[in-house]
Amino acid sequence: MQNTLFVRLFSALLLLTLVASGSLRAWAAGEESRGGAAVIAAGVTVEVAGDKTRLKVALSKPVNAHAHFMERPDRVIVDLPEVTFHLPADTGRKSEGLIASYRYGLFAPGRSRVVIDLADAAVVSALHAAPNDAGTMATLTIELSRVDREEFRRAAAQSRTVAAKAAPEPPMPKANVDARPVIMIDPGHGGIDPGAAAAGGGTVEKDLVLAFAKLLRKKLEAGGQYRVLMTRDQDVFVSLGDRVRAARAAKADLFISIHADSISGGQDVRGLTVYTGSERASDADSARLADRENRADAVAGIESREVADDISDILQDLTRRETRTFSHGFANRLVGEFDPVARLNKNPRREAGFMVLRAHDVPSVLVELGYLSSQKDLDLLMSDEWRGKMAAAMSSAVDRFFAARLAKQGTAVVLP
Repeated sequence: MQNTLFVRLFSALLLLTLVASGSLRAWAAGEESRGGAAVIAAGVTVEVAGDKTRLKVALSKPVNAHAHFMERPDRVIVDLPEVTFHLPADTGRKSEGLIASYRYGLFAPGRSRVVIDLADAAVVSALHAAPNDAGTMATLTIELSRVDREEFRRAAAQSRTVAAKAAPEPPMPKANVDARPVIMIDPGHGGIDPGAAAAGGGTVEKDLVLAFAKLLRKKLEAGGQYRVLMTRDQDVFVSLGDRVRAARAAKADLFISIHADSISGGQDVRGLTVYTGSERASDADSARLADRENRADAVAGIESREVADDISDILQDLTRRETRTFSHGFANRLVGEFDPVARLNKNPRREAGFMVLRAHDVPSVLVELGYLSSQKDLDLLMSDEWRGKMAAAMSSAVDRFFAARLAKQGTAVVLP
């Protein structure tokens, strides 16, 4: 109760200060001039009144909003134009009325989204963004009303078509006319999906892995040997299937997914782990992690879409076997390169059924850089020196991986 009151008072004071000084409008104008979102969200309150719960978001100007519903788990998804959320780190984590929790963020370029996890079946009975009398700001109101299970099920069924259309189609890489090997780096999570969070919530996985992915890209590009692409190079959501499709569309020779895990109550669990894809997980912890990562689409309020195979079963099986051999080879090289310079997990080479590792024709690995639940790992992940060593080690493993492939093809290679 005290925390909720504090957040509301903080939001109210922030808004009053911004409006009184005219800086909310100036803030939005500054964002727009820098190419950012022209709409700012600077405060949130929740009101509970009987069978109704209202989520109110203070905005710099009105927006058009659209809502739809999903079951298992029950969610309300509200789509908005691009909004920059300047809110406290723990916003949306507390259950209030019909709201179990909620999250928000960039869903696709030019589009933002609020996903509300419901504590009970409910539909949106009112949705509007009304400007205040002075026209200096607006309030987005999302009113939820309790309904029975059958009514919610009907609403969710009617929403499926809307939800499918709302899923963004990421720009596919252009046809590759470059003879160099293509490496696709995949920073996990992004946008409305923050991934794991450190204690206190100020540091989240999506930001750490994006920063590391950009460093790795720079390191790999420095030698001029590779064409390096990224599934995302900004804080935007990309579905699991679209990450795989992007790698296949680019005819990637290697796919590296970057993550950083977190375990509740696991302060002593730490270290780097390298995963390859497998229908059967190597251990129970890996199975749980893959299951958690595979729910990323649900976190963003979309249904997962399987990646369609476009070749015959027999040829696909042969390709998959060869791809798995290459994936295992690269994973082992990564562990070998990391070992002298990094703290490895007690079991650093594992397998599990990660959706992002399902391309049958692209050697793929998923690297968990460490655990945000471990203060020691978090300190390393925040260290420029440590990240530099990791990027260098990973780059060396990439060099040796392609050198081995070329050697197998009978081409002489000189390692750097």
